[in-house]
Amino acid sequence: MTPHIFIRGYLRASTEDQNAERARETLSRFAEENGARVAAWYTENVSGTKADRSELMRLLSDSGPGDVLLIEQVDRLTRLTRDDWETLKSAIQKAGVRVVSLDLPTSHAAMRATGSDDFTARMLDAVNAMLLDMLAAIARKDYEDRRRRQAQGIEQAKTKGVYKGRPADETLHAKIRELRSKGFSIRKTAELAGCAPSTVQRAMKERAPA
Repeated sequence: MTPHIFIRGYLRASTEDQNAERARETLSRFAEENGARVAAWYTENVSGTKADRSELMRLLSDSGPGDVLLIEQVDRLTRLTRDDWETLKSAIQKAGVRVVSLDLPTSHAAMRATGSDDFTARMLDAVNAMLLDMLAAIARKDYEDRRRRQAQGIEQAKTKGVYKGRPADETLHAKIRELRSKGFSIRKTAELAGCAPSTVQRAMKERAPA
């Protein structure tokens, strides 16, 4: 890697129940195997279908031309609709950032590309832009297919009278009620219980078990 090029790792998980940090070790090892290291990490818990990504936008803002946006899989970057993906892709291109994804082998060469090899770099950019579009479309289709199957399964369960909805975590809810009874705010309760404020509000709406 040339000295002025930085590798920035992007870690995303879709919910607070998932650990976005899980991929950090994998990405660090990949960078080391390519004679580099990750200069900065950007972590957030947000669905891949959401266009509002504060940490991803901060990464692009921090980046300079030729910097690498390193991800474990393309779906960590996007499960966006076509229009939202085009908007994000434009922001990436405007920043001059190269996307390197572990599940896109042709992108790995960007870890070793140098400014002196302009022709190779441009060819790689063109090939990877096309493949990235394809994988982005696949990631979105996979999301939509899973959502459709889930909806069909729920509908079938309702028809059979066996659908009960998502079971509540009674242990968590009991802890939430205890913290609230001690006077903690909703936000502080969420922090201490390790959950989202919306979970606190939901738990308080439900009757405590007898």
